[in-house]
Amino acid sequence: MTAAGVDVVARGASVRGRRGPVFEGVDVDVPAGGLLAAHGPAGSGRTSLLLALAGRMRLSGGAVRVGGHVLPAAGGRVRRMVAVARAAPAVDLEGRLRVREVMAERCLTSPGVTERGIREAFAALDVAPRGADLVEDLGPADRLLLATALALAERPGALVVDDVDEGLPPDAQGPMWQALQRVRDHGPTVLAGCLHPPPPTPGLVALLLPRRSQDRLPVQTAPVRKGADT
Repeated sequence: MTAAGVDVVARGASVRGRRGPVFEGVDVDVPAGGLLAAHGPAGSGRTSLLLALAGRMRLSGGAVRVGGHVLPAAGGRVRRMVAVARAAPAVDLEGRLRVREVMAERCLTSPGVTERGIREAFAALDVAPRGADLVEDLGPADRLLLATALALAERPGALVVDDVDEGLPPDAQGPMWQALQRVRDHGPTVLAGCLHPPPPTPGLVALLLPRRSQDRLPVQTAPVRKGADT
């Protein structure tokens, strides 16, 4: 199972919400088959950035090009070439479904996906969930690997996966990044979001968030009032 990775380029990418900027002025270059790790705390805008790069959140400023297609004009083409494994709450597996049910659902809703292709993706990621298991009963690592395998079975040009290190102890985070490396070995560019920066990896593009204008202001020191005691 192989797919041709696509490059992802952003210049001044920005998204604003009703409460102000979510992220601003993001510049990033991810080569085809590369790995982007957008890392930062909750509320830093990393999920919104990943969705914007995937053509699933409209930019309020700047420009993004994915595999030669510029957003938002080519949004439909970008959405077809970028699979989203997880970007909660917008995209996540339904916990009350069983593994075999989410597999069947993916075969029905994603053109070209077959059970054989999903099992090949399981083998590529070294994960073997039991069909009768409820998704919500899987551990954090297996649940993320299941979501990633289902997305990989779509043979996308790029694959989005957020919260890579969520719920994982430090000793389990390295193997998860190794699994994403195996995704890259099958062709797709990986666009990942995480709380902590990943270990050094060839082809890694690390992006620290938040990226908002107010966060780049210098620290203000309190003015000294005349006549104040010293």
